[in-house]
Amino acid sequence: MYRLTCLTLLLWSALCTHAQSVLDKLTVEKIMRDPKWIGVSPSNVSWSPDSKTVYFNWNPENAIADSLYSVTLQNPKPVMVPAKAQMTLPSRSGIFNKAYSLYAYEKNGDVFLYTVATGKVAQITNTVQRESSPSFSGDEKKIVFNAGTNLFSWTIATGEFAQLTDFKEGKKSVPSYTDQDKWLHQDQLAYFDVLRERDRKQQLTQKNQKATQPKRPKKIYLEDKSADLLMVSPDEKFITYRVSKTSGPKGTIVPSYVTVSGFTEEIFSRPKVGAPVSSSEFYLYDIARDTALLVKMDELPGIADTLEYTKDYPVKKTSDTDKKTKATPRPVAVGNVLWSPEGKYCVVTINSVDFKDRWIALLDPATQKLTTLSHQHDEAWISGNGFGNLGMGWLADNKQLWYTSEETGFLHLYTVDVATGTKKAITQGAFEVQQVWLSADKKLFYILTNEIHPGEKQLYRLPTTGGKPERLTTLTGSHEVFLSPDEKNIAFRYSYSNKPWELFIMENKPGAKPRQITQSLTSEFKSYAWREPELVTVKARDTKDIYARLYKPKNPNGAAVIFVHGAGYLQNAHKWWSSYFREYMFHNLLADMGYTVLDMDYRASAGYGRDWRTGIYRHMGGKDLTDNLDGAKFLVDQHQIDPKRIGIYGGSYGGFITLMAMFTTPDTFAAGAALRPVTDWAHYNHPYTGSILNIPQSDSIAYAKSSPLYHAQGLKGALLICHGMVDVNVHFQDAVRLSQRLIELGKDNWELAVYPMEDHGFVEASSWTDEYKRILKLFEENLKAK
Repeated sequence: MYRLTCLTLLLWSALCTHAQSVLDKLTVEKIMRDPKWIGVSPSNVSWSPDSKTVYFNWNPENAIADSLYSVTLQNPKPVMVPAKAQMTLPSRSGIFNKAYSLYAYEKNGDVFLYTVATGKVAQITNTVQRESSPSFSGDEKKIVFNAGTNLFSWTIATGEFAQLTDFKEGKKSVPSYTDQDKWLHQDQLAYFDVLRERDRKQQLTQKNQKATQPKRPKKIYLEDKSADLLMVSPDEKFITYRVSKTSGPKGTIVPSYVTVSGFTEEIFSRPKVGAPVSSSEFYLYDIARDTALLVKMDELPGIADTLEYTKDYPVKKTSDTDKKTKATPRPVAVGNVLWSPEGKYCVVTINSVDFKDRWIALLDPATQKLTTLSHQHDEAWISGNGFGNLGMGWLADNKQLWYTSEETGFLHLYTVDVATGTKKAITQGAFEVQQVWLSADKKLFYILTNEIHPGEKQLYRLPTTGGKPERLTTLTGSHEVFLSPDEKNIAFRYSYSNKPWELFIMENKPGAKPRQITQSLTSEFKSYAWREPELVTVKARDTKDIYARLYKPKNPNGAAVIFVHGAGYLQNAHKWWSSYFREYMFHNLLADMGYTVLDMDYRASAGYGRDWRTGIYRHMGGKDLTDNLDGAKFLVDQHQIDPKRIGIYGGSYGGFITLMAMFTTPDTFAAGAALRPVTDWAHYNHPYTGSILNIPQSDSIAYAKSSPLYHAQGLKGALLICHGMVDVNVHFQDAVRLSQRLIELGKDNWELAVYPMEDHGFVEASSWTDEYKRILKLFEENLKAK
């Protein structure tokens, strides 16, 4: 009897455990738990310098934090790396020499050198001050690194250190002599032989001391400026650097009310768009001449051109403005410096401060003259200034430069001969080259593109001379690629639309079969049949195709919700696991309840080329909003949705679009949830907003058209606003100012939910749960059939 009772209890315990691991019905509370309930995907993947081991962060044991794991090519079973072993591992980011036999890296603020063949580690520095950015000298006999604001070198064979620059804070102290001082000095020497002899000996001693001292770099006094982008030429004849002066813009104070101290504490945050920006100059230090030379930018083509948008603000003619004057060059800043391996050529990238131009120019060290190799101008804004990528490097002949450019309307790969200026397109077509790697022998490009479909990322390789790319990855979805240093194998993170990221390894050859390394998902997560959203295209009113994800319910209730992704420049209608995984699960819940959900890559979303990217220039809430309106029409026309039962929601930029939809097209949406929304673009940051809308003081028209605060009188439907009170990205002030505007307008169909301890991206499960329970309640109360 006792034995039977024990067996019964064991069986009941097993059944209870099984029941707890099965997700039979979705609820907001279940979805918004700590995301570890899903399973933690591997992250931060890297290869060991000897190409034998792959390291990654992982958490299969559901611990408080991720741990470091490793696998080898011989044994693909993940093993946790002990803390003691981690202390001796080379940093995951470093630089190899040309033969890939030595690996220099920074770790914990010191510089190290790793010998690949032996695994021996030499610690180059061991100081309190941080040393960083190690690189090999042109002859690879030295390691060059930054320490503080200066550049140093360490000779590998002898261990000898040398200081290459000597930047000093403040002004040079120069003795000041009056005419009286000078007269007295000469008078004393004229009448006293002893003084005259001592003075002569002192000057001779100083001259001898100077002659016998080792040569030191020139002292360069920065005054109230700072120096960066320090780079020594491979032949060690020149050092290039940038000197910048901060404008000291006024920042924003974000109060934090719920604190450990019990007092309200102040968080200092970013300035607002239009605040004065830093100015900079670019210099070339001639080591032999011990001279710092300014590189002038005012002759770059197009630098003084009048911008198109300024035509909306005509200048009144006066006798002074009638006079012809030379146009003032627009401010620019050097963004990158690249010396050819032997030091013959120096190429710099230069960006206009107004985001509309980028020059790739050849710098002649002897004359400091710039020769433009590529000039990209966009009346909207150039890809790469916070939007997209800019790659650049040298091919094997040391005179062919490769770079990426959006000049054809899509981001593609090019080469240019810096000696002749001859340019060649390596890739072309209506797709984007999103990442580029050059092989160690500089004969192959590895490129990650979305050529197959805008919602896929696949890896290819092709000769540096051009030709048909060979496809290396084959799984439908997205790949985050990590090529082994010896280029024999590829590690990659892979995901599909309803499958989170996992780690794979495969040989670096077409047709290679990938091996899955990690199994991260919990049984509870796998017990639910997560939808594979249908990828559809919606025809916009200007005939463009808008890519979207469609979640179709088995039992439609005639209502629909449109989700607007955030981040401004981001893609979400794709075939991989979304960074909006909570929203993805919420859309499954909505579909289970009968709602049809549409998630659109509206105008300005990533992955679709220049015209799509800049479709919101000078009017946010224009084409990006009408794309979502066309999505609503698509739902009504093709999916039998009641036009009076459509809701909209989104966070950040998605929250902004929600406000614009509820304010400027109030008859389209019955309810909207705006999460952490921008309500007035004049209060957002400079790099992002200044690119798209210019700056408020020079383009007030763009800000008036684009800011919800100016259109709040149009609100008709039910509006929910949710905002974290310690948001240092979109400040809580945005929600407060809009609240006051709605109060003054006499609107009573809105509510504001505040989260005292949340920043822009919520971290607490309780906050996520509260927010999405409110969103669900909003839709249930306003979109259900009456």
